[in-house]
Amino acid sequence: MSTKQFNFRNKLSQVMNLAWQFVRKLGFSMSEALKVAWMNIKLREQMKNRIVKFHFQKIDGSVREAYGTLVSTMLPPTKGTGKPGNPLIQTYYDTEREQYRCFKKANLLDFVSL
Repeated sequence: MSTKQFNFRNKLSQVMNLAWQFVRKLGFSMSEALKVAWMNIKLREQMKNRIVKFHFQKIDGSVREAYGTLVSTMLPPTKGTGKPGNPLIQTYYDTEREQYRCFKKANLLDFVSL
């Protein structure tokens, strides 16, 4: 199996895992769950390489525009808690507010690479 095939299968596995969590825990239809899961995987992949502009719905219903990244050279040092993170929450470094932020993956609306 080539590296490209392995990466695609790994990504597909992540998408299906996240989609099933949306279906089971949040009551999404499989169609909507797959759409949002793919968008989240692509967003995370883009944030590992650059700053990305994206929108998500906050808990109070308002829409937030954020500029975030996961590029290791742009991140400040962190202290881990030792606990595994919630798989339904996306953490990112907000480049405007210069601090770590997070949002519910199910609430992601769209994103644009800068």
